Amino acid sequence: MTTRQRGVAAPAPGLELVAPRTLVLGTPVAWLALTPGDRPLVAAGESVLAGAPLAERVRRGRVAAVPAGAVGPSATPGDWWLDGGRRRGVRRSRSAVDEGELLFRATDTWQVVGGERDGLLEAPAAGIVRAVRPGSGISLATAAAALIGTIVTGGPARGRLEVLADAEGELSRGALDVGLAGAIVVAGSRVDAETLTRARAMGIRGVVVAAVSSRDLREFAASEARQRASFHPPAPFAVLVLEGHLRQPIASPAIALLLALAGREVAIIGDPPALLFDPPAVPPPPPPIDLVRVRYGPAAGREGRWLGLAGRRRFAAGVHLEAGLVEAGEARPLVVPLADLERFA
Repeated sequence: MTTRQRGVAAPAPGLELVAPRTLVLGTPVAWLALTPGDRPLVAAGESVLAGAPLAERVRRGRVAAVPAGAVGPSATPGDWWLDGGRRRGVRRSRSAVDEGELLFRATDTWQVVGGERDGLLEAPAAGIVRAVRPGSGISLATAAAALIGTIVTGGPARGRLEVLADAEGELSRGALDVGLAGAIVVAGSRVDAETLTRARAMGIRGVVVAAVSSRDLREFAASEARQRASFHPPAPFAVLVLEGHLRQPIASPAIALLLALAGREVAIIGDPPALLFDPPAVPPPPPPIDLVRVRYGPAAGREGRWLGLAGRRRFAAGVHLEAGLVEAGEARPLVVPLADLERFA
């Protein structure tokens, strides 16, 4: 018998066995990675605004040995060292540095990493700096909300959100133009490495997409590394993959949120992999409580209404698994293993 709560019919039994998926996380703590030689510009406890400089980036960092007498007895690894004309007996060479991060001390020398500065690490959102670990990262407790994804390459990056493709569409290279410079674009169900490279070359700051193949991700990561090592490194660019490697549409609650955020400033971070945003004045309605989505298998990406448990069923390779029934707009309900389903918490 169906029960009702606040005018909404309760879902069929067994929905609690479907794994919940947290789509939006409130006030996440972002971890912004640093490399040895990056110089932090903030300290723990400081409040920062979106776009505020957090650290200076180093490019082509190099390590040099500096006499311990030129550093000082109270120095510790992670401290920032300046020459100040105090180095005595240091052999001047191309490997010598005038300032940098102290790595470790040997018997009578310190190893220091320094190099040319090629840009700033900017705060992706307003928040409070929780911790600063030189050469490792900065922990930032943000005041934003986060749309959680699965994979991020590059970043962090910030820009206005532009929706160029719907949940099942695919972003074509012809849809990109220089008018999108500075934007973060929604690319639909799938995007390839060539389109990502073209987007970065046009000044686009980021791409949000449902799926990218592992091969395309490897190719783009290699291209990104080459760009970072070039004489003129590009602006920050990030790719947020919401679902994974298999082509599938963006989940309907996620695309509804992205449409509500169109034209607003957002940011992509890598840890956690997410899109940061200020909640819109009129948020999209929450998904139905009985909405489930097929996460894996031949029907991956399909959504529908939970109808109840189907018991143990036989699937490919003769495997018997507990299954559920999903009404997905077809004549017969889908029979899907419970492990392949998700619901939106």
